[in-house]
Amino acid sequence: MIIDRIALILTIIGGINWGSIGLFRFDIVAWICGGQTATVSRVIYTLVGLAALWCISMLFRHDALPDEQ
Repeated sequence: MIIDRIALILTIIGGINWGSIGLFRFDIVAWICGGQTATVSRVIYTLVGLAALWCISMLFRHDALPDEQ
């Protein structure tokens, strides 16, 4: 499903951003969008959070698991 791919991409972006915060104390999203309180940054943070919640559902779906042989 396309929504699964979008959610996975957004979750990866969030993971990379958190990694840069943890390692370098540098928030990539805030840097690109003009600060953590900028509207665009808040929208991106919200979308990443929603994508992470959607990815939780992928753990429990049988069609998301590879076929067993």
